Amino acid sequence: MSAKRPEPFSFMDCALTTISLGRSAHNLRELRDWVAVVPVQSISHHFFETLLRPGFDDPEYRNDFAVWARRQLRDDVVAERLGAIEPLEHETLESVRQVVLDIIEDRLAETLHVPVAAPGQEFYFLRSQQVILDTGEQAATPADLAAQIPTLPTGSIYYHFVEGRKRPPLRIDDFSTWLESWGPSTAQCRACLAKIDYALWSLTELRAHMSKCLACLAQKETP
Repeated sequence: MSAKRPEPFSFMDCALTTISLGRSAHNLRELRDWVAVVPVQSISHHFFETLLRPGFDDPEYRNDFAVWARRQLRDDVVAERLGAIEPLEHETLESVRQVVLDIIEDRLAETLHVPVAAPGQEFYFLRSQQVILDTGEQAATPADLAAQIPTLPTGSIYYHFVEGRKRPPLRIDDFSTWLESWGPSTAQCRACLAKIDYALWSLTELRAHMSKCLACLAQKETP
């Protein structure tokens, strides 16, 4: 008797509801003070949810702190340091918060001039709440999954690929977790997905890279 097939993969989608915290920073000192006390959901928003926001497109930095430091404070040194933070390398968002604070403290200690953003260009602290939606679409086999990836909405890419990597204890994207249940035949594709750095690409670019990783599955027939 053949082994039982895994359950189909169910595609979810997500969107953001963004809420202002009513707190803003005009310079690096104020940014430090507010980063220290804002809810941790705000840290997540300014690091991760940038990908979901329409029109967010910075070729160099993928978190709001680094982008603001470069564009409004014109401090390329601290912008580069903040931009180098890899949040997925940290176990908790509190750890990410502490790294941001350490970087800002170091920069304040080494500079005599603290730049100020122009009026109207302050850093506004936000948090967001995700709205999760079931698309009703499923993939019954790895080949089905590969065939559907190119047309998935970007919210699905974010939920399954970026958010999946944040979820303990596995911290693996949802596609790879499901493909693993199909055995060694998917190992090469899973290794390819694991090498994709979400911080380097927009969601549409991530989708294209994922499609390339899974292209070989579309050619295979599942027994």
